[in-house]
Amino acid sequence: MRVKIDKHVVQRGEGWTTYEEHLNVSAVLDSLGRQTICLLDCATMWLSNHLLTGSDLQVAQQDLLGAISRCKAELVIVSNEVGMGIVPDNALARQFREVQGRLNIALAAQADRVIQVTAGLPLALKGTL
Repeated sequence: MRVKIDKHVVQRGEGWTTYEEHLNVSAVLDSLGRQTICLLDCATMWLSNHLLTGSDLQVAQQDLLGAISRCKAELVIVSNEVGMGIVPDNALARQFREVQGRLNIALAAQADRVIQVTAGLPLALKGTL
């Protein structure tokens, strides 16, 4: 994961400020100003971190959604669709699939625009491209 993150930082170039926050994304979002564009990459990893540390997922999600609504910056949030495949055979994976779907629904409800990208092709689900 460290190699992957380092590669992304190099690809972005020097014009980006990178915050690595595994759990408390709300604190970062609360610190951003109006002239900022924030790429939150990604909600799926954030949720995984909370799930694996035993966080109260409902509380964590409400905290994140509150921070998103308070955030002064323009936000672009990356999340993964995990419910379109087969139902996983183990309880943890099924739990993750369910809470990720609920998070995606909540994020989409709050968003002005939702774009699904499959095979590099964007599809506007809410708003326009």
